[in-house]
Amino acid sequence: MGAFLAQPTSHSHTPQSDRVPAIQLKNDMKVCAVITDEPTSSILHSALRTYPLSAAGELPSNEALMLMIRRQCTVETVDVDGRLPEKLRKTYCYEDFILHEDKNLIIFTTKTNLSILKQNKHWFADGTFKVCSNDYYQLFTLHAMMTNAIIPLVYALLIDQVITGFDLICDQFDDDADDLLDYFEKTWIGEKKEE
Repeated sequence: MGAFLAQPTSHSHTPQSDRVPAIQLKNDMKVCAVITDEPTSSILHSALRTYPLSAAGELPSNEALMLMIRRQCTVETVDVDGRLPEKLRKTYCYEDFILHEDKNLIIFTTKTNLSILKQNKHWFADGTFKVCSNDYYQLFTLHAMMTNAIIPLVYALLIDQVITGFDLICDQFDDDADDLLDYFEKTWIGEKKEE
């Protein structure tokens, strides 16, 4: 064929065949990120093992490649009922991680964490607003002191104001937590909860 389909533009240049391996590597990493659950660093290192050293100058930095991989990873979403997928409802040890879930509150903890909390004399409560997504009002946490370190054991995402959220959380605990609940009510809320 001796005909041009379009006239040359000011951007026209000869093909750069030395960039082909870098483009192929990035495409392979993107596909791998979508279809596997491998960590970002594993995907990057696996892909770089087979990459020709002669074309290494065409690659972006490792940080840029890792960011590109993370952008391709699939994000777990809630199902049609608004519940978390089964994969996010278990710990790595396959222990249930959701104690309670309804339209006002989600409590994340395990039975092991609750037993540790019950065994400890010192509990610490915290609530924060800035780290929550727009769907939630507050993240409330319960911590216990273990071997001179304070460890978070219970996380609760609250949909509503703190008083309503506190009522929902304390209803999930039995009477062993009365001292903490009394302290929390007096210090943070300023009123005594009716039993």
